[in-house]
Amino acid sequence: MMNNAKPVLQIKGLTKNYHDGPDSRDIIKDLDLTVNQGDFLTILGPSGCGKTTLIRCIAGFEDFEGQIMVDGKEVREPGIDRFMVFQTFEQLFPWKTVKNNITYPLKQNGMKDKEELDRIAEEHLELVGLAGKGDLYPHQLSGGMKQRVAIAKGLALNPKIILMDEPFAALDAMTRNKLQAELVKIKERENATVIFITHNIQEALVLGTRIMLMSKQGEIKINIDNDIPKPVTPASEGYGQLWKKLNDALWEEDDSE
Repeated sequence: MMNNAKPVLQIKGLTKNYHDGPDSRDIIKDLDLTVNQGDFLTILGPSGCGKTTLIRCIAGFEDFEGQIMVDGKEVREPGIDRFMVFQTFEQLFPWKTVKNNITYPLKQNGMKDKEELDRIAEEHLELVGLAGKGDLYPHQLSGGMKQRVAIAKGLALNPKIILMDEPFAALDAMTRNKLQAELVKIKERENATVIFITHNIQEALVLGTRIMLMSKQGEIKINIDNDIPKPVTPASEGYGQLWKKLNDALWEEDDSE
């Protein structure tokens, strides 16, 4: 964890059970977690371990037991201090231009100055490599471009935390690698705090400054710093050892039926 960094997210005793049957189990069980300002936390774990449920609780989309604090304030519902980028490409309004998709939540939160709205939209489109694309509509964009717009939309709100649920999973390998590299640059430039779910160990290593692995029981099995200097490649010193540690832990979970 970053030395002297300010905690932006504190979770204490988080438990989630959908109570959807007589044998329903806790999806997440008594989880404690602190995320500091500027952390890029990547989360791995087997299917059904509660990764997506965890960030949905943080986003305020789920009821839960326990406490979630953002900047010292308890959260129980969605807010602009947390923004979520989903796996699906269809998270933009199809009838609005790219620029209007970005400015819509700003308008909803009271910003009315058209020049300022345009400036923010253009600035954030440039940040994600889409300068000059503001007048296009979502149907004119590739999947990768749509995800860039979703990221720009989130950054424009200046949230405390960006939550990302496998946002690159459906992309081809080349586009995925390019967006990973761009996301690392954006994170460093903005000192953003990101929580990013992935099933891909390499993606977790490339992006994360911290890596967390959850068990099938919805508990934290591994929570470690990723000290490999960026940009991270399979040839980076320490990559092989850390990849093996995470892969072995995932295999243990698969074998724990």
